Amino acid sequence: MSKQMLRKTTTWSALIALAATAALSGCSSAGENKSGANGKDGKSVQVKVFKSHMGVGSIPDSNNAHVKYVAEKTGVEYQLITTPPGSEPTEYLNLLIASDDMPDILRPIGGIEQTLIQQGGALPLDDLLPKYAPNVWKNIPKEAWDIVRSASADGHIYYVPKVFLVPERAPMIRKDWLDKVGLPMPKTAEEYKEVLRAFRDKDPNGNGQKDELPTSGREFGKWMDHLFGMYGVAMWEGSPEWDIYEGKIQYAGVTKNMKAAIAYIRDLYKEKLLDNETFLNKGDVWQAKINNNLVGSWYHLPANVRDRYNAMLKGAPDAYIVGMPMPKVEGFQGFVTQKSMGEPEWIIPLAAKDKAEASLKLLDFFYDTNNDEFVRFGIEGLQHKVENGKKVLLPPEDSRPLALGMRNLTTKEDMDIRIKETVPENMQKMVSDMFVVNTADARRIAGDGLPNTVYEGFPDIQSHKLFQEYVTKIVIGDWPLEKFDEFVDRWNKSGGETVTKRVQDWYAKVKK
Repeated sequence: MSKQMLRKTTTWSALIALAATAALSGCSSAGENKSGANGKDGKSVQVKVFKSHMGVGSIPDSNNAHVKYVAEKTGVEYQLITTPPGSEPTEYLNLLIASDDMPDILRPIGGIEQTLIQQGGALPLDDLLPKYAPNVWKNIPKEAWDIVRSASADGHIYYVPKVFLVPERAPMIRKDWLDKVGLPMPKTAEEYKEVLRAFRDKDPNGNGQKDELPTSGREFGKWMDHLFGMYGVAMWEGSPEWDIYEGKIQYAGVTKNMKAAIAYIRDLYKEKLLDNETFLNKGDVWQAKINNNLVGSWYHLPANVRDRYNAMLKGAPDAYIVGMPMPKVEGFQGFVTQKSMGEPEWIIPLAAKDKAEASLKLLDFFYDTNNDEFVRFGIEGLQHKVENGKKVLLPPEDSRPLALGMRNLTTKEDMDIRIKETVPENMQKMVSDMFVVNTADARRIAGDGLPNTVYEGFPDIQSHKLFQEYVTKIVIGDWPLEKFDEFVDRWNKSGGETVTKRVQDWYAKVKK
């Protein structure tokens, strides 16, 4: 670790410790208002809600019609706060918590939830959820609450989990490109390689240039999980996950499955079937390549394809995307990684306990199915327009206020309704079909809901830094494939063995 990175890590650790101390002492301004959810003199209680990684749009203020509607229904004014442009989200949240401007409820990032829990700076929610957020309590499955309990030493519920009961991600391929090169959907890894060669050589985007990128990923080997998944490697946005290998839960990054997948990906890179800028691609660059009809096959979110597909149609009116069944490899059981439960979604700092009733009532509004239409479409003129008697979502713009939201619970029924009501008619079958394909290949991994506490003391193991270094250099040819064995040895000796024991103990506890 570089001295600069060490200084930054030390600073963040100190900030988190300070944050926990502040939370324990209840010294933030959030704790000074004891008016519960009803406010003083009948006025709405203002609740500061922290989210990072917001989409395009401006932050709504107290005069925003969306904010006012929620306040009328709940008695709570939703004050959205987020990361300033250009700042690092984890660092900013740590600074925010360490200051007197503590959020009342926050979406944790960077493992901050475990720091708060371990330092006694998180509010237990076991008794509060049924009382003030009954829709949250009843709509989230018991299994998810049990996973949350397993993440704390005392077995309490300290956060509301994300629950996503349909597979989120899918391998995708341009069906119009397949048609142009005269090939069927590939069924095996070798057939997939033949398709990629045709994409490289036969000008499927029709511009007369040899500019096609058969498949592509992002820096650190992210967002090309299909290339690992066909070898049975549990991956989540390019990071190895924990699943059952050789009869026990293990880190997928050190398995024979991973070594075989890396060998395959290395061959793709050598033949220029994998975008040779993959390990340089920032997210926006990667997405621009897809939107500009340069990429034939990739891995992403079917539910978020609308804006990307619209961009494609501008340059390729016949563009059509389909889900690609995971190509088969002899000797391996391929699958699409599914994580459905347990990831931290909302946590209330102990210092904000006097606002807890209001925060939970606000959260409950978004989990109440009676408010589903409002949550999906927002306010006319701000988030949607009406065409032929039907609500149509407006495209995001910098000048348009962001829609408020807090619910992160998705069932198949939710997704079906979302597709029907928010996806344009010309895309609805396309998106629905993608979910059919990825659902058939998806499997929940054993490590679904694994708490970050297993990585305590081993931040490099948690960040996958060592894995990213080796996979990058092996794939691009700087190092031979045999260096993978060195990686496994280094990983185990640098904390992997200890973390693996913790994960196996957690898994045994969850299974009971």
